[in-house]
Amino acid sequence: MIEVQNVTKSFDTLRAVDSISFSVRPGEIFGLIGPNGAGKSTTIRMIMNIIAPDSGTILFNGKPLSESDKNLIGYLPEERGLYKKMKVKDLLLFLAEIKEADRSMTAQRIENWLLRFGLQDWKNRKIEELSKGMAQKVQFIGTIIHDPPVLLFDEPFSGLDPISQNLMLEVFLELKNAGKTIIFSTHIMDHAERICERILLINKGKSVLSGSLSDIKSRFGTNTVQIEFDGDGSFIEKLPYIKTARTFPRWTEVELSDPDMVNNLYQDLAGKIRVRRFELIEPSLHSIFVRLVGHTDEEATNA
Repeated sequence: MIEVQNVTKSFDTLRAVDSISFSVRPGEIFGLIGPNGAGKSTTIRMIMNIIAPDSGTILFNGKPLSESDKNLIGYLPEERGLYKKMKVKDLLLFLAEIKEADRSMTAQRIENWLLRFGLQDWKNRKIEELSKGMAQKVQFIGTIIHDPPVLLFDEPFSGLDPISQNLMLEVFLELKNAGKTIIFSTHIMDHAERICERILLINKGKSVLSGSLSDIKSRFGTNTVQIEFDGDGSFIEKLPYIKTARTFPRWTEVELSDPDMVNNLYQDLAGKIRVRRFELIEPSLHSIFVRLVGHTDEEATNA
């Protein structure tokens, strides 16, 4: 449905996107992931024909995107742009109408979505009266309100609390089950891991890793151990056969330099901490991300 072929884009001396290629299949959730400043937003803007690539080709249903095609796409940009003086319901009606949606059907959809996101009591309030999270939900509704078959979301979870994030993830899956094709960008690996079928990881404008999540995880082996424990586990990451460690006060995920060292690890934990769970698993997408990119998303710089 969407094909990006060897696309490159530079701004002055910065190569924001460097020969990126991927395709998005009808009816799937595709994750464009990477640290802040990786080139995700630039790529999405090129798909939407907001900016033109320096080279390469982007196709929508086998041809370049036309203005009329844009009515078939719902686009949530990273930069939020709502009319602050408009009332919530009036704004959503306006956004649907500029996409040529039927007004009578739209009115009922607005009521349903406002109810779903707990905003029904705010429909006659001005946008400027909303919290950041509420405004993000309104903009999300505005993106999908004309019922487009293709949806592009750029960092859609920004400003949302954990409960709202979970609700948004549920809606993503419902939209997929309704046959929608979804592309979303994120630097939060846990979100991508929960709902994406295939991903493209980019860093500094370059493709680092792509494919289905199952293939990617199997490619990185089963030398990862998750441990849930009570006590002081700070010594774990210092063990000689630990290659990398993602450590929190009561939980850690470690990568072993040799899978055969799993029994050594278990023995070295005995008597030092109380182990609640010890599981040899495929690595998380977060761990793969850190391994390939070299830093966590929190350490990534904005660009």
